[in-house]
Amino acid sequence: MAPSLDDTIDDHIAAAGVGADGEMAPVKSRVTVVGSGNWGSVAAKLIASNTLKLNSFHDEVRMWVFEETLPTGEKLSEVINKTNENVKYLPGIKLGRNVVADPDLEHAVRDASMLVFVTPHQFMEGICKRLVGKISVDAEAISLIKGMEVKREGPCMISSLISEQLGINCCVLMGANIANEIALEKFSEATVGYRKSKETADKWVQLFNTSYFMVSPVQDVEGVELCGTLKNVVAIAAGFVDGLEMGNNTKAAIMRIGLREMKAFSKLLFPSVKDSTFFESCGVADLITTCLGGRNRRCADAFARNGGKRSFDELEAEMLQGQKLQGVSTAKEVHEVLSHRGWLELFPLFSTVHEICSGRLPPTAIVEYSEHPPNYSIVGGAAQFF
Repeated sequence: MAPSLDDTIDDHIAAAGVGADGEMAPVKSRVTVVGSGNWGSVAAKLIASNTLKLNSFHDEVRMWVFEETLPTGEKLSEVINKTNENVKYLPGIKLGRNVVADPDLEHAVRDASMLVFVTPHQFMEGICKRLVGKISVDAEAISLIKGMEVKREGPCMISSLISEQLGINCCVLMGANIANEIALEKFSEATVGYRKSKETADKWVQLFNTSYFMVSPVQDVEGVELCGTLKNVVAIAAGFVDGLEMGNNTKAAIMRIGLREMKAFSKLLFPSVKDSTFFESCGVADLITTCLGGRNRRCADAFARNGGKRSFDELEAEMLQGQKLQGVSTAKEVHEVLSHRGWLELFPLFSTVHEICSGRLPPTAIVEYSEHPPNYSIVGGAAQFF
């Protein structure tokens, strides 16, 4: 049955933000998820369940899909919209009837007031360049991306890259979040890092928080983001330990040393980073879960079992079905920062992980470095970080 003229008029009034009683209705936020991999699809699922419940958000959640042709010859975005399922990156999970896959990046972000970025970090600079001038001036962003860009002038966090290139505020969300477990609605936690506006942070919490996904805000963007970034390097080390069957004692030691280096690196780069952040979900909890079950640990395990004879690129292609391995590239980026600033001796675990990944050392070197403990006091005040 076709809509009546009255219904059509009511729809136009509602779209203009005017209620049935003639008063201005609250402006609803439109959400777009930029990215549709494993974690991006789970993020869309979480958000979509909340936008249907909350009057402050439009029901529809757009999800930008980097278009791919499936073995069936079908386009990935078309299959997602037909089946309500990301059959390549999150098979068997319904995303929510209000998730709309869109392969056109500019169209996907049009009119969006809340942008959720969740792509491999190495693609973000190109994505931001494509979006300059294409988004709402009052949009808010949040990054779920682990990694950093290393430029000649120094490291640039992804949240800063987004803010600087797009001229918008950007929070971050990190935590002990293996995507497939959240997709199955197993209980998890996460941390939203924000700069100034607690009100904005609370809105992100409202958008992501569910009965099985508990989100807490922390006023420490750099600390939260660096925890999410650096834990992947430690997970590579943990994978080497597992692949060499060194045992749980060794793995626990590697994780503790790794957490210490995460904290030191973060506070040397950003003195504002809070000690307490490392005890949030984004810190020690994320480190534990990634070292126990994440993709970086699994690929590093296989690398060590093969004696370093199979490249990480080969293992990534074989084991991750299109997902990206972040730890190896992050280890390289961290190494560039350490080398440039003369800090290599301060971070033997981070340095050794990179040397193993690049083929300069065998996987067994992951424990050999500890014969020469570093002198952290050579950097002014660095001892306070441990």
